[in-house]
Amino acid sequence: MPPALALKQETRRYAVKVETRKFGSIEVDEDKVINIPTGLPGFPGKDKFVLLEKEEARPFCWLQCVDDPEIALIVINPMLFKPDYNVDLSNAYKALSWEDNGNNIAMFVVVNIWGEPRRVTANLIGPIVINTAMNEAAQIVLHDTPYSVEHQVM
Repeated sequence: MPPALALKQETRRYAVKVETRKFGSIEVDEDKVINIPTGLPGFPGKDKFVLLEKEEARPFCWLQCVDDPEIALIVINPMLFKPDYNVDLSNAYKALSWEDNGNNIAMFVVVNIWGEPRRVTANLIGPIVINTAMNEAAQIVLHDTPYSVEHQVM
């Protein structure tokens, strides 16, 4: 009898086609899709997003909805312009059943660009917290905080 053959199981990655208003049709690895189970305020039923980074736009990036090309939020890591930004995420970790080690956590805030001359502000009251190990995120709404929804970025 011939020896048993060991079959090597390959891990397959699939590309997800995402239509965007800004960048047209793009493909991203399925493991880059971020699930936001609670959704984002103002976008009911939209719970799949991808973070798009473009070299020419750094330090800004886009949180693009996978299912709707019209929904894309400009976001930035708040530590880049507010190094003392401090958010207690312990309640969020509990509510989301995430482990509270902080090693796999990325945080972004939504950026708004207003009028002429251009005024760039960030919403420090509603950070978007991403668990990069789980590809899961949530927007946290802070209460009783000194932060503003229109913190001057530039």
